[in-house]
Amino acid sequence: MPHARGPISTAVLDVLAGRRAAADLPHRPDGDPLGDDLQLALYCCYELHYRSFDGVADDLEWDPDLLRLRGHLEDRFLAAVRAEVPGGDDVEAAVDALLVEPTEGTGPSWHLARDGERWQLDEYVAHRSIYHLKEADPQAWVIPRLDGVAGRAKASLMTVEHDEYGAGRPERVHARIYSEMMAGLGLDTGYGAYLDVAPAATLATVNIMSLFGLHRRWRGASVGQFALIEITSPPGAARLVSAIERLGLPSEVTAFYAEHVEADAVHEQLVRRELIAGLLEREPELAADVVLGIQASTMLEDRLADQLVAAWSAGESSLLTAALSPAA
Repeated sequence: MPHARGPISTAVLDVLAGRRAAADLPHRPDGDPLGDDLQLALYCCYELHYRSFDGVADDLEWDPDLLRLRGHLEDRFLAAVRAEVPGGDDVEAAVDALLVEPTEGTGPSWHLARDGERWQLDEYVAHRSIYHLKEADPQAWVIPRLDGVAGRAKASLMTVEHDEYGAGRPERVHARIYSEMMAGLGLDTGYGAYLDVAPAATLATVNIMSLFGLHRRWRGASVGQFALIEITSPPGAARLVSAIERLGLPSEVTAFYAEHVEADAVHEQLVRRELIAGLLEREPELAADVVLGIQASTMLEDRLADQLVAAWSAGESSLLTAALSPAA
């Protein structure tokens, strides 16, 4: 388990480690909704639904006291996010905005492609490992929440997810390819190995996926968030391939991002024309939620991007500590 970053995460980690009864958790703790303490606590609560942590009792996944605390943290997180986005229900406009690629950007992939250094690439891969080592898992929660009789939205989501999980080939599972890239860079490939050095901005980009995915109420937002990933991924992945090649790294290190240049270009069409259209055909009232998913994830990704580039431009580490753990 990670180290605590404040009173809320301390309380959660104490329960997971058996040092405190869940009934003794604070009911409505304060704290910065986008800060390290709350985001780590929320991440740890969500992780119980994924692979959990060594030595943690499996039945804590559905402990009512932990769920009550998680609900409060989710409310604070989502309120903070919604306060930062414009909202609305114009899905077409929100999706069209994702298709506009700047001629010269300022995000991490642009920075790395232009003149990023090897240590900055390593840091970027470490940040992204928090999600990519469980890639597509948060969105898988949405599958049973889509109409299986009409089937259009569910079928298209399953087509994309099938690719994310290797299309029946274990060696092509995206999380595995990411792990192999990490190994090629000499990074620790352990699941959650960089959780302790991932700042709140990184955790928030993953937590929003879990929040939307784990609640049927937010199935539309989860679809919107998934659309953001699939539509914007190919250009960024292409820049990261260029960055890796510019740094003279082995060709196998580019495999993960090269895969996303090709696959996500196809996924973009499926997501736009089938998943979103199929969802709104059956449930038009979810339009505002789809927009929220796009806007919320965009805002959090932009916050992380700004934080990374600002640190690198100052010659500083973007992680909570500059020490990356090498592979054993």
